[in-house]
Amino acid sequence: MCGIWALFGSDECLSVQCLSAMKIAHRGPDAFRFENVNGFTNCCFGFHRLAVVDQLYGMQPIRVKKFPYLWLCYNGEIYNFKQLQKQFGFDFQTLVDGEVILHLYNRGGIEQTASMLDGVFAFILLDTANRKVFLARDTYGVRPLFKVLTDDGFLGVCSEAKGLINLKHSTSLCSKVEPFLPGHYEVLDLKPSGKVASVELVKFHSCKDEPLHAACDTVEALPSGFDLETVKSNIRILFENAVRKRLMAHRRIGCLLSGGLDSSLVAAVLLKLMKEININYPLQTFAIGMENSPDLLAARKVAAHIGSEHHEVILNTEEGIQAIEEVIFSLETYDITTIRASIGMYLVSKYIRKKTDSVVIFSGEGSDELTQGYIYFHK
Repeated sequence: MCGIWALFGSDECLSVQCLSAMKIAHRGPDAFRFENVNGFTNCCFGFHRLAVVDQLYGMQPIRVKKFPYLWLCYNGEIYNFKQLQKQFGFDFQTLVDGEVILHLYNRGGIEQTASMLDGVFAFILLDTANRKVFLARDTYGVRPLFKVLTDDGFLGVCSEAKGLINLKHSTSLCSKVEPFLPGHYEVLDLKPSGKVASVELVKFHSCKDEPLHAACDTVEALPSGFDLETVKSNIRILFENAVRKRLMAHRRIGCLLSGGLDSSLVAAVLLKLMKEININYPLQTFAIGMENSPDLLAARKVAAHIGSEHHEVILNTEEGIQAIEEVIFSLETYDITTIRASIGMYLVSKYIRKKTDSVVIFSGEGSDELTQGYIYFHK
């Protein structure tokens, strides 16, 4: 999942501040880099890496020979990076999907960059030539991003709020840590001192509008109209494409499976597409629940039907209670529904990390929220 962290205009010793970057070390077990920005002694980047694409050249901040003045720290996946590369003739130096952000920015500025990305992302882009800092986050806020900006221009940015609290700063009252708004980008001027000044915060996409990147989508133009067969066919095409475009990982793929409609569909389509592109390892599916719970029994049936390598994690009450504090620390929320739903998710993720080599995990999350599948949506 990667952890990104950056400071601009710090008044304190950067090595002391670097300890704050270590609070999100759990996001990237494969590597860590802390780097000062040339010419700006009080600006730095911290990056915790989970290697999913291009294990050799994917370390961050990403810098390429063509644009030595650009520094990029990002967390996410850009699904259409190859289409954009082909469309605009970009000459890539790495296999990293995020490199396309540098090329898009150089070609058409930040507005076009954020709008053209089909994916989930949060990024910090530094342009030392024009003394600009840019922050951006995907439309739905799938990837987290937090920032703190003081009145005197000290900026801290991080994947999680915990990496920005207790930062040392000369101003006695440090500004509060806030989530960066989804579907927005922010432009900040970078002063010679390393401090920043916010220029504008722009909403680059609204959920109800067709995104700009749809113009270079792999899906052909879908037939319009509300004829039932047309609607069903369109849903089928879009759903399959949503699974297909997420198959770009260079690490082993697995899938959460509760036995419900959503995760069962994802797992079945995923297995079909993996065979199509000749991924030759078996798909690992994962279910969690208490002994003989309906979810476990249903997931077992689905796994047997589609032929996945199935894993069951048996949960007891005590384990669930013991995980609450860790889950709240990880989620950074006290929202009851979110915590309750995340305990099983947290424990099954822990199992996957310790006991298997699956790194990229598909799931059926989100469809209940979108289509009002929960009982409390009834009225």
